Amino acid sequence: MRSTFRLLANVKAARYLEPFAPTGLTGLATHPSPRPTLIHLYKTTLENLKSFPESSVYRQSTEALTRHRLQIIESVKPPGYEAWLERVKKAVAAEPERFASLRLADGTYAGSMRDDGSDNPRGEEWNGEALEATTEGPARTTEQEERWHKVIEDATTVERKDADFAVEQMKWENEPALEAEQVSEIEKQIGAGLIEEVIQVAEGELKLVQEMYKSKVWEELEEKPRPGQWVYFDRIPPAAP
Repeated sequence: MRSTFRLLANVKAARYLEPFAPTGLTGLATHPSPRPTLIHLYKTTLENLKSFPESSVYRQSTEALTRHRLQIIESVKPPGYEAWLERVKKAVAAEPERFASLRLADGTYAGSMRDDGSDNPRGEEWNGEALEATTEGPARTTEQEERWHKVIEDATTVERKDADFAVEQMKWENEPALEAEQVSEIEKQIGAGLIEEVIQVAEGELKLVQEMYKSKVWEELEEKPRPGQWVYFDRIPPAAP
């Protein structure tokens, strides 16, 4: 149902959802890179849950839901994903020490923000200009298409400046964007509203995991509850005639 709001918010249908365009929900704009964002949030949540005892009911339930949603997200790969992955692997293999700061606990890598201040895989489509919310989808001429592919090829190069102190600028090519249909398919499988709402829930869950760990919720209560204090929804016996 809520995916309809997004369609109504966009006048012109496009292959991709435009970053920061209206979703149809007040205060919620289209996320520029939902797939890598969710993968990072879910993997971080799972990593934090390892600090909980395996007997923790909260850990068991949260892990099950998080792994299920992570599997859905990872199963949907954007066009050009495999080629992008090969380019990233080559860049990392060439200078692994320079990419060490981007390495996650599970051995994978997290991309960094682009110079335009967004985490948009297609940020360069607008020639590096600041992205503004609009209802129009991206449209590139042949010349722009060629320039875009050149940007992709150059994205993993390293710039060095000759100076008294060597300065290196590391470029990281972000993951390709999901198509609008792929985003819709993910939303249907998860069944929790728009993917932007799913991201908000994932962010909240990660914060909750950290707070639950601080509180050590798996430990016994210092002050025991009174008998029947946590008993709810018992059937009320019928009144005597």
